Amino acid sequence: MPLAKDIWRPLLVDAPIETILRGGTIAGLAHHWLPAEGFLRFLADPFGAIVDDRLHVFVEHYDYRTRHGTIECLLYDAALTLLDRRCVLREPWHLSYPFVFEAEGAMWMLPEAHRSGGLTLYRAEEFPWRWAPAARITLDHVAVDATPMFDDGLWWLFYASADSAADKTGALFASWAERLEGPWRPHPGNPLHRDPASSRPGGTPAAIDGRLVLPVQDCSRTYGGAIRPLRIDILTPERFAAEAGAPITAPAAFAPFDRGLHTLSAVGARTLVDVKRRLLSPRSLAVLARRELGRR
Repeated sequence: MPLAKDIWRPLLVDAPIETILRGGTIAGLAHHWLPAEGFLRFLADPFGAIVDDRLHVFVEHYDYRTRHGTIECLLYDAALTLLDRRCVLREPWHLSYPFVFEAEGAMWMLPEAHRSGGLTLYRAEEFPWRWAPAARITLDHVAVDATPMFDDGLWWLFYASADSAADKTGALFASWAERLEGPWRPHPGNPLHRDPASSRPGGTPAAIDGRLVLPVQDCSRTYGGAIRPLRIDILTPERFAAEAGAPITAPAAFAPFDRGLHTLSAVGARTLVDVKRRLLSPRSLAVLARRELGRR
């Protein structure tokens, strides 16, 4: 395990996701940082929803001392004043990537949970604070960062695979269904795309100039190093064709949070992003060493 640790921090950019994907940068755009966390903790994987003129930001909360991710919601008013913050989903396994979306008259969450051995779709019983399992989604692989999208009468899921370290960051898979709860059918071309620079999903799909664009992570040099737009030309149950664009990186002005960018998710006319720094200090090494000794 590397000694230096990734510390992520989300921010809200005052531009729609289409503007960022077209322009290929967030440099120079007005933005608002989410709260900084304490030592060896971070927030990551931001997804949002606007309900009753309030912004709900769902994030992974992670602490290196427990190595267990949970899902939190931060509630903001129209002036971006933080009104409330709570843990909304905790399971025995690690959770991250809380993809939240509205469909069929309900609010849904599809978090990353590959350590559970599968994928669970949750439905809001009391939005945004209370969620309940609605369906267990069965796919051809245990999915990583599953990203749903409805297009031309079908539901689609894009995901990486937990089969191997290479497939977690370097292979893109897809399945489709007529209903959100399934049954889901794997695409016969799986994996549809192989490249550590443009495969693992990293945010909400968008329609730009008549093409579907899927934000995917560039992990060619480091995990979550950048986001690339994967522009999809053909998407049917039988065929797939796409090409990746240039990387969208963390601006140098964000230093020390300029070492990676691995989420790009739309929320109204704004976009949620997260960027990272690397932490390596005598204190962090001492804390993590004590943790390992405690485990043994």
